[in-house]
Amino acid sequence: MSEPSLRDRFHLIGVGGAGMCVVAELLVSRGAVVAGSDREESQVLDHLRSVGVRVDVGHDASHVDPEAVVVVSSAIREDNPELAVARGRGQLVIHRSQALALAASGMRFIAVAGAHGKTSTSGMLAIALGACGLDPSVAVGGVLPQLGTGAHLGGGEVFVAEADESDGSFVNYSPAIEIVTNVEPDHLDRYHSREEFEEIFVEFVRRLVPGGLLIACAEDPGAARLANTAKSLGARVVTYGRQEHSQCEADVLVFDVCVDAEGASASLAWGPRRARLRLAVPGEHQVLNAAAAWVAGIECGVEPQAMADGLGTYAGAARRFESRGAVGGRRLFDDYAHHPTEVKAAIEQARVVAAGGEVTVVFQPHLYSRTRIFAERFADALSRADHVVLAGIYGAREDPEPGVDSGMIASRVVGASYVEDMHEAARRAARLTPRGGVCVTMGAGSITRCGQDILDEWKRMDS
Repeated sequence: MSEPSLRDRFHLIGVGGAGMCVVAELLVSRGAVVAGSDREESQVLDHLRSVGVRVDVGHDASHVDPEAVVVVSSAIREDNPELAVARGRGQLVIHRSQALALAASGMRFIAVAGAHGKTSTSGMLAIALGACGLDPSVAVGGVLPQLGTGAHLGGGEVFVAEADESDGSFVNYSPAIEIVTNVEPDHLDRYHSREEFEEIFVEFVRRLVPGGLLIACAEDPGAARLANTAKSLGARVVTYGRQEHSQCEADVLVFDVCVDAEGASASLAWGPRRARLRLAVPGEHQVLNAAAAWVAGIECGVEPQAMADGLGTYAGAARRFESRGAVGGRRLFDDYAHHPTEVKAAIEQARVVAAGGEVTVVFQPHLYSRTRIFAERFADALSRADHVVLAGIYGAREDPEPGVDSGMIASRVVGASYVEDMHEAARRAARLTPRGGVCVTMGAGSITRCGQDILDEWKRMDS
């Protein structure tokens, strides 16, 4: 089979997905003819149609152009009728990451990886570089409200992309700059051990172009080990972090960190380079994300304080502690957190925003395997909230596992309740949230649809 080119036709299966819709829009922007399909209508599909993607609802073999290159993600099963007919015809089938690499061909590729923080860091970097006049192309897994999309074909030479480690597909890229926010084990249904998970990041480092740069967080043990390995392989490496929390020597020092309900601030020092950072998004983890983006911006030629000022223009990403409304002194936020470390960080962020008020979380676990493996750690993270309601597991690509349900977590959290139906779980969480409190819908699945249930319940309570 020949290598795909932008002259080809493309058919994306599951085109409405967070990663796939970005690829579709970027391919269209670069002149390709693009079609796709998804299970149900959505605003994403409407947007794709508006930019020139032909979209069908439902999966059917008749939707697939026999001349098209078929693009899939790891979520697409082999028995999907569109994938099956493409395989049967001998059509070229490529992974989403390969299509993204094609869309980025000829540009300076910056890949942002890590178990957590990818979307925020890549979003920050994209917005800051844009504010500094570089007009980068962008491919992130969440909507950036300032762009109105997660995809943008810019006029500059830089391409900023969120790189997914979950299926190992990030080794399809050849980055000039890699950012690794952390290497904390996840996706253990695929990788089975910490060592195996860390090894895929070593392969990722091997994909750096000659003279490329790895930017790694010194505060994360896995990222610190990766930095040391990368140095032994001859790669250029810059580490960043707070000295008192770092697992290895940090090249970029982050200090004077202050977090409040309106955002966060810090000072950054990289040798003789200095800058004062003020972010519009709260959270110590966001300060670290910004430090990584700051280094990447300087590597792209931006002056240190100008890059810090550009990072200050970042207003957040969809589903990253996104405000969804307020009723009667109660505030609602939505967060994509689906790993224990992310849950802990989101609750800490909620504590800052609540400013002494109570914090309620309605959490929808993502994947049966992740629930089983991390049940105890999820419980520990959720115990930091005042009130916890667990909805049923969002299985995504997995089939149910006997004996695995959200009760495995709820039973370990004092006072937590388990309500299988996510809408009823959301309404219960609403009733538990007092005036002055903060409620967070949390998870990588469909729980994001339940915000209106909470707002409506608060209105009913106040009527």
